[in-house]
Amino acid sequence: MEPIVTVQDAVTAFADWIEPTAAELDAVEAEMPVILADVELLDAHIVTLDRTPTELDARRIRRARRRALAARVALLNRAAGMSVPGGAA
Repeated sequence: MEPIVTVQDAVTAFADWIEPTAAELDAVEAEMPVILADVELLDAHIVTLDRTPTELDARRIRRARRRALAARVALLNRAAGMSVPGGAA
């Protein structure tokens, strides 16, 4: 019996364009504080999945939620502060 391989895997396995571009890596780097804050928030929620949340758990979730929101606001402020070439300032 022959293994079944999709055509997509065979075509894209050796494609040159499969690596991220420098612009994509820069975008991920800029969003890294938001990603890490979201991971922290998920960790806080995961801890409470198998038990009733205590007051300490609730505080941890609130702090993580505030950090995630602050990271998103900071990212948006950085994006809004960037000047657009040719745009009216």
